[in-house]
Parts: sequence; C-alpha cells; structure tokens
Amino acid sequence: MTDAPDGTLFATARDPANRADPYPLYARLRAHPVARQDDGTWVASGHAAIRALLHDPRVSSEDLPPAEHPPTGNPVKDWIVNPLKDWITDRHRPFIFRDPPDHGTLRRQVMGQFTIARVRGMKRRTESLVAECLDRCAGRRTFDLVDDLAYPLPVTVICDLLGVPREDEPRFHAWATQLATALEPESRHDEELRARNTETFDAIAAYMRDLIREKRRAPADDLLSGLATAKDGQAGRMSDPDLVATAILLLIAGHETTVNLITNGMLTLLRHPAEFARLRADPERAPRVIEELLRYEPPVHFRTRLTRAPIPVAGTVIPEGAPLVLLFAAGNRDPARFPHPDRFDPDREDNQHFGFGGALHYCVGAPLARIEAEAALTALAARLSAPRLAEDPPPYRPGASLRGPKRLLLHIDGIG
Repeated sequence: MTDAPDGTLFATARDPANRADPYPLYARLRAHPVARQDDGTWVASGHAAIRALLHDPRVSSEDLPPAEHPPTGNPVKDWIVNPLKDWITDRHRPFIFRDPPDHGTLRRQVMGQFTIARVRGMKRRTESLVAECLDRCAGRRTFDLVDDLAYPLPVTVICDLLGVPREDEPRFHAWATQLATALEPESRHDEELRARNTETFDAIAAYMRDLIREKRRAPADDLLSGLATAKDGQAGRMSDPDLVATAILLLIAGHETTVNLITNGMLTLLRHPAEFARLRADPERAPRVIEELLRYEPPVHFRTRLTRAPIPVAGTVIPEGAPLVLLFAAGNRDPARFPHPDRFDPDREDNQHFGFGGALHYCVGAPLARIEAEAALTALAARLSAPRLAEDPPPYRPGASLRGPKRLLLHIDGIG
C-alpha cells in the first residue's frame, strides 16, 4: 500500500521550472495511477487507467468554460452582438471538444475530405518544402531548428492542404500560437489570456468566413473547398459555424503539435548520437524512430476531460462532474506497460503509445504529422554536418500540454 497521493504534483509538473524534464514528477504521479489533486482535478497517469478512461462513455470532452467576450463599453456589442457570438461559439465548438453524436458526425465529415490519398499526395510537397528551408540556410554555421524549419514547415503544409493563400501564412502562424494556449488549464482562469484568445478567435473566424465564401464561389482541389461544398449522406452540408470551428481546429492541431514533434525529435536524436547516426545511414528506420519519439517525447502531454457520472477506475472512484486530466506522457513511460520506459529505443516492439491520443478522439492528422516528421528528420540527418546542441536543455515554450522547445539552436559544420 502506497502513501496518500501528493495533491500538488500535477501543478508542480506544470511549473515552467520543470518544463525541461517533467518525467520524474510523472513517475511520482504514477504511484497512484488515478489521483485527486488539491484543486479538485483528477489526474490519470497510468497507462491502463488512461486507456480505460479514453474508452469510457462517461468521460466527456465538453469541458471548456462558457465563451465570454469581455465588456467593451458599447451597449449594442455587450448586450446583443457579443452574447450572440458566445451562444454560437458554445454550440459549435471544434469537434475535439464535442461528444457523440455531434463528434462522430463532424469527424466523419472531416475524414471524408482528409483522405489517405490527399495526405499521401502531400508527401512530395513536404519533402520539397523541407529542402527549401535547408537550402535557405546553406553556408551558415548555426541553425535554429524551430525558426528555420519546425515552425515554417507545418504552417505551410496545413495552409496548402486547407487552400489558404501563401501570402496569408504569417497571420496563421501568430493566430495558431495564441489559440494553442487555450489547451492549458491555467488559461481557463486567466481573464486577460481568455480575452486575447477571444479576440484572436474572432479575427481568424472572420477570415475563415470570407475564405469559405470564396471556396463555395470557386471551389478548388483543397480540403476547405471539399468541406464547404460536400454533403454528408446522413447530416447534409456542415453548418457554417461548425465549418469555421473545424477549419480553425485543423490549422492549430496541424501546426502546433507537428512543430513539437519535429523539435522534440531532433533534440532526442542529438542526445542519442548513435541513433542519429543510424538514421543517417538508414533513412528507412524513420517510421520506427518516429513511433518511439511519439512515446518517449510526445508533442501533447495531456488533455482535459469532465466526468458525467461516477467512474470506478484503478482502485478509486472519480466523482461525477470532476475535471479530469489524461496525462498521456506519463502513461507513455509506465513501466507496467513498457519495459525500460525511460530508454529511447526505436526497435521497441508493441509500442502502443498515446502520442496521438486514442479512441474516439484519435488525432485525424496523425498520418500527415508522420509524413512531416519523417521528411524533416531524415533530411536533417542527411544534410546537417556535425550538428551539436548549443544549449541543453534548450529554452521551452510556456505550454505544459503542448510541450516543446521555444528554440533549438544547433552548431553545424555546414548543410549539404
């Protein structure tokens, strides 16, 4: 029998001081695979508990607080316009924040356009974009992986896929960075941050509405045109508020997480030079390397949920109405599931990680993220001459959920 759980561990793990290495704290959390924290949040950190909760219909994804525009001092906006916007936002959340049956309907409509053929068709384009990024850095002796490759690549890929004009990409970069903060638990209680996110959402929603109108007027061979014009056999055409929310979700999810996957991946490989050398010698190892990276250093460390009924799990009962955290990164290193879990081992067998979540909410963009990570990491291994970390650990971005370096500066002898 272990001691009573420490109700501050999850807050401590989210502290920026522990961003570079939260894993020892995750190990302490796993002593109680499901435990209540002092703020009333329940944290699932064991692999088996997370898997059970992912498949439990009593666990809801509809856990966002009500939308609320801050007061402007304008009576028309404060009493009519903004309350109406909030009402629409609350009823048309992105599908990762929706439960069945709405979630299934919206996901089916997205998957109807996010086809294997369309994603595979981006492979050559992605490889070309990686080459362009590296070519621009030729002749340099320093290389910031984040600014020079990991950020520009995914935003260009997802904008190409959606059909966003190339000249608008810089706006999307800023929007995605800001809205990604909404996944952090602290953002739900920070009025200033919520106000900035609301302002950003309004800006990107207005842009998307205009772009959707243009796609309907003159459809092209892109994902947004398909979503804007297709009719589902059961649900008909996706409503405009749902289409706007979906487009915003695809932008953010298709950008922020892939940045972290590429950056965490290169950081891990440089910390394991033998594996970096093996990838350089044999690019066909890339899929195995990426699967182990998704387990060992995942781009998303946790997601939040809400319980709709009491749930017995892992020797305890989570009460109804409780905020719940599925701590994927802790489950990925559970010794009860993975032998030698703190070892980076691309030859690992039966690697059933939570790098892309799981169950109903398994990431729809997983195949695209794998293509981008493979293109980036194999090119880096092949073309960077003698890359060395300029600082280890590097500085990290603020988020604990979407966790990755803010900068990854490398010293290199050149770019081939």
